[in-house]
Amino acid sequence: MAETPDSGERITEAEQAVMEALWRRAPLTAGEVADEVAADRGWTLATVKTLLSRLVAKQAVETRPDGKRFLYSPRVARTDYAAGESRRLVDRLFGGSAAGLFAHLAEAEALSEADLSEIETLLRELRK
Repeated sequence: MAETPDSGERITEAEQAVMEALWRRAPLTAGEVADEVAADRGWTLATVKTLLSRLVAKQAVETRPDGKRFLYSPRVARTDYAAGESRRLVDRLFGGSAAGLFAHLAEAEALSEADLSEIETLLRELRK
């Protein structure tokens, strides 16, 4: 799977909600995706189909026929997508410095003791 859509276009927040449903369990029909995401957002099936069409055009989702309907599956792995988005965030807001992101989170008191312990564990693993 790719890190980002092959088209190079960014996935919008609404499209990401659809992707989350597909990452949880795929393949899904448009109706099944709607069952997963539409009610919480006040979307109709038509809205979900539009978002799926956009994701197909961006090459983030692939389709395959299944009788009279289509099944949708992600072409972009969630971990790869998250890595790309994280890198863009760090580049855009912190000049490419991940340390700047952590410093900001620490100063804003957005890191709990559990978060700090987990980060310390990750850093120890990375240094091995």
